[in-house]
Amino acid sequence: MTVIPVLALNSGSSSLKFGLYRVGPSTLETLLSGETEAAGDAQRDAVAHVGRLLAERELPAPAAVGHRVVHGGPGLRRHALIDAEVLRRLEAATPFAPLHLPPALAVIRYARERFPQARHAACLDTAFHAGLPEVARVLPLPKALRAEGVERYGFHGLSCESIVRRLGRDLPRRLVIAHLGNGASVTAVQDGRSIDTTMGLTPTGGLVMGTRCGDLDPGVLLYLMREKGYDRARIEDLVDHRSGLLGISGLDGDMRRLREAARSSADARLAIEMFRYSARKHVAAMIAALGGVDLLVFTGGIGEHDAQVRDAICRGLACPVRVLAAEEEAQIARHARELMPDGPSRRHHSSLR
Repeated sequence: MTVIPVLALNSGSSSLKFGLYRVGPSTLETLLSGETEAAGDAQRDAVAHVGRLLAERELPAPAAVGHRVVHGGPGLRRHALIDAEVLRRLEAATPFAPLHLPPALAVIRYARERFPQARHAACLDTAFHAGLPEVARVLPLPKALRAEGVERYGFHGLSCESIVRRLGRDLPRRLVIAHLGNGASVTAVQDGRSIDTTMGLTPTGGLVMGTRCGDLDPGVLLYLMREKGYDRARIEDLVDHRSGLLGISGLDGDMRRLREAARSSADARLAIEMFRYSARKHVAAMIAALGGVDLLVFTGGIGEHDAQVRDAICRGLACPVRVLAAEEEAQIARHARELMPDGPSRRHHSSLR
């Protein structure tokens, strides 16, 4: 497996993180990294911006481009080189992550136009959790629905993979990873494998998040439909865009701005306290799933930079704690390299399932 230039594109709902790397069998060298806005229909401009940066700095054209894809749905469980069939499966998975997949698919489409010489790969956040045991994966619903792919998928898998890789020989048997940012989840990792995680069918469940509600009594949604006339679009907007820290505070979904507002706003203080409480409960649940914990790792924007939140979550927990930056772009680059024709993933893991 030779060293080649690999471009990683990590698309979110409002931004595009990127990195160009030289990647070999056991090496990864960063040539360029950054972030650009990609809100609304600006994905084409964001991809064009990355292309201009590579040209202006006279950096090598990528031989492979890896794309972060939040959800592969029931039809795509492993990282895969993108072809017509993979695109079809990703498009079919859009109902599972309507907030994340449309911009990701737009970035894939524009990047394939901008870098036609490269092989493009879909690197799935759900892949790390594909081996969840049945007791964690199966949702308490009729079997007919489960057969259609209604189950726990889990997310932030690329972040979790990067943490497991960074720990290397120091990887403990029982690890809890708290990825806390605008989106937040907690994952139980046993011997390097995900055995449970807080997000479920979609990235809306689990912890209280910036604008997402997290776990919610389904009866609340039935009440809103029955008594308040909410339709599908209004419920989707509510649970993904108007809830969480934003909904509680009535001010903002960003923890940094809520800290400033908390000096004078009781609702801002409540939002912060509910986030801490939610995260603490879910960390405890993952510790229970593991039967104890050897290490708790915080990552993500809040997890890495907010010591007050970390302290509140850890209060009373008797376990070592580390703070590690998630290296999603580097992990995407590694997967894309492994999927190239001479890579180990292509030789041994050709199935999309």
